[in-house]
Amino acid sequence: MIVSSYDYIIAGMGCAGLSLAVQLSEAGLTKGRKILLIDKEQKNRNDRTWCFWETSAGPFEPIVFRQWEQAWFHSQQFSGLLSLAPYSYKMIRGIDFFTYCLGKISEDPAFEVIYEQVEAVGNAEGKAFCTAAGKTYAADFLFNSILFSKPQGKGEYYLLQHFKGWIVRTELPSFKVDQATLMDFRPAQNHGTTFVYVMPFTPHEALIEYTLFTADLLDDGDYNQGLTDYITRIMGLENWEVRDEESGVIPMTNHRFKRRNGSVLNIGTAGGRTKGSSGYTFRFIQKDTANIVRSLAKTGSPFAGGYGYSRFDWYDSVLLNILTHRTLNGDSIFTDLFKKNAPERILKFLDNETSLTEELNILTSLPQLPFMKAGIEETARKINPF
Repeated sequence: MIVSSYDYIIAGMGCAGLSLAVQLSEAGLTKGRKILLIDKEQKNRNDRTWCFWETSAGPFEPIVFRQWEQAWFHSQQFSGLLSLAPYSYKMIRGIDFFTYCLGKISEDPAFEVIYEQVEAVGNAEGKAFCTAAGKTYAADFLFNSILFSKPQGKGEYYLLQHFKGWIVRTELPSFKVDQATLMDFRPAQNHGTTFVYVMPFTPHEALIEYTLFTADLLDDGDYNQGLTDYITRIMGLENWEVRDEESGVIPMTNHRFKRRNGSVLNIGTAGGRTKGSSGYTFRFIQKDTANIVRSLAKTGSPFAGGYGYSRFDWYDSVLLNILTHRTLNGDSIFTDLFKKNAPERILKFLDNETSLTEELNILTSLPQLPFMKAGIEETARKINPF
């Protein structure tokens, strides 16, 4: 039984759902409409951090917490302080994002917010619907960012980007506030591809994040040991304390996420907006949101524009092939990338915005035989997936 009907339903109030709600409002597309936002719980704590790069001000520039124009790359074979120009490396804290978006939403009478566990989404009688707490809500279009099951099919890769971060406070000034650490592969690689990034806030405080690309999660004590070892042995810090912490898990997969199901449009990670080979999500969500808003403004439908398989999906599959089979160590791959290519070209490539010529220069900087072998395998898999 349908208890209420809307023009739009946004299922999930994470990065994708709230980004869409805010940009719909700012584009004037909420006037005269009734929109439901639904999620299982309120967003009232700083449980995550988004880091990304941009060449200019983005849609959430007012809440950028810190940004850097220089960043370190470290490995056992190469270290360098990289100029990121024309990019700036930016950081947004989860609590600032949630507060900002929910504040904008509260000012727009088109929105209704409900906190209930979404159990399913689908289509019936020409409408999209979601069910939650035994109730059914219907809409002309539903935007879903909820992953209801593990996204892996036959012959697909599925790794995890998992991490634990500490906000560390030191007694003595220990951090250069204008220099972030983008990737540091000097920690032990015995679990698989492992690196740390460091986001300094003040000379005394920084977010230090221990990150892995592997098939399995670690015990909590292993993350703690990895962070402690990095802070004391590699950074050489003394007299420090943990002020706060965060953790998370992001799927890294070449799974072909179903973009559309009738009047349901999947967004965020559920819509394939997480980059399979790196886990980067924030900027891909913002680009996708802008496309949806443009499509609604121009056609009245969110489905305009292509979302088919691209050469960047193939690149992602090739890297996932190598990381899954451990043909090469992840630290050696990223060392070659940053040692042999201009930083701005790498960032542009990771944003899926390079030209074929730029991509050829990047690909030829990597070990040829392992990448050629993986490339042939992934081409064959695409032609004959089974």
